[in-house]
Amino acid sequence: MTARFSALLALLVMCLPLLSAQDNGVIYLTNPSFEDMPQPGRPPIGWMDCGFERESPPDVQPRQFGVTKAPQHGDSYLGMVVRANESWEAVTQRLSRPMEKGKCYEFSLYLCRAEFYLSPVSGDNPKDSANFVTPAKLRIWGGFSKCDKKYLLYETKEIISHRWLEYACKLEPEDAYTYITLEAYYKTPVLFPYNGNVLIDNLSEIKPINCKQPVDDTPVADALPITPKTPVTTPKPPVTTPKPPVTTPKPPVTTPKTGEPAATNKPEPAEGAFANLRTEDLREGQTIRIDKLFFKTDSAVVLNTSYPMLEELYTFMSKNPEVSVEIGGHTNSLPPDEYCDKLSTARAKFVYDYLIKKGIPTSRMQYKGYGKRKPIDTNNTADGRRNNQRVEVKILKLG
Repeated sequence: MTARFSALLALLVMCLPLLSAQDNGVIYLTNPSFEDMPQPGRPPIGWMDCGFERESPPDVQPRQFGVTKAPQHGDSYLGMVVRANESWEAVTQRLSRPMEKGKCYEFSLYLCRAEFYLSPVSGDNPKDSANFVTPAKLRIWGGFSKCDKKYLLYETKEIISHRWLEYACKLEPEDAYTYITLEAYYKTPVLFPYNGNVLIDNLSEIKPINCKQPVDDTPVADALPITPKTPVTTPKPPVTTPKPPVTTPKPPVTTPKTGEPAATNKPEPAEGAFANLRTEDLREGQTIRIDKLFFKTDSAVVLNTSYPMLEELYTFMSKNPEVSVEIGGHTNSLPPDEYCDKLSTARAKFVYDYLIKKGIPTSRMQYKGYGKRKPIDTNNTADGRRNNQRVEVKILKLG
């Protein structure tokens, strides 16, 4: 039995309540758990794409574009992104019965954010990809036709958590809407569009409630362990007799001995690995780490504090014209292989391009991204991962 056939069978089972529950006011959704064969660029069974022209539809997750989050329910869930090119993803479907104007409804769903979502940046540039990890929000619309966004029924804040959280919401339709649309959207107000994602799973039916009934819309963690409450006892403060104030004599002022530097709280900046490096100390095949080289997160753009280190490397290369090197980029083991290879290569190339612009000939340099294949420390700690994410210079030729 294929995964798609299983999803179809589950869809038929979910539709059975519609035959006997059409008179209780409950509105049912088709495939509310987004069960389907995980695949990119196609919405799950029962849902229709509401995206932009030339842009791909949402994805059935997991295991697409590096997303590894386990489903909250069933075998799959919906993944949607927002893009830096001012496009975003959405899906829609027809409701089992129209909402009723003047009535209120209760509705819940589970949301979280993927730690990695390595997707093409746009349909116009399918070969260029980015990590769509910035938090996005979910908006729920009511309308009268496919993808019709007539009225905003509910809007979350940015989904920050990497853990499934249940969101309960109160819907107050202003008309008898027949369609519902789920839309990923940016943090508002939108100053600069960005690449982000939101994951969605396990939608509930839409139940009528008394409009005066409050709905707690505080997100609730999935499977959050419950700790039994213990009675809190406040101990009585002990009776104490005030003691006279204690005065601590100031230490004597000492003058440093001749030739000793005066004490200071601000350490002097240490020089990098290339400041005093001599060619007679080098050997072919030797690897030297570029210290104090810091990049923006998930980017090949260095922080401003890194330029003194790059200048030090340039000075070394310009003073030693007989030296040829390879600039190698490395990452930690958390992201998927494809992403690690691209990021490490881009960071190595940044250093390579910087030296070229400063006048170092290309005949003396090459660059390579090693991804996460050559760790120098454990990936089980933050410090270890920080050490593994590095750029190194390998001596290829002397003279």
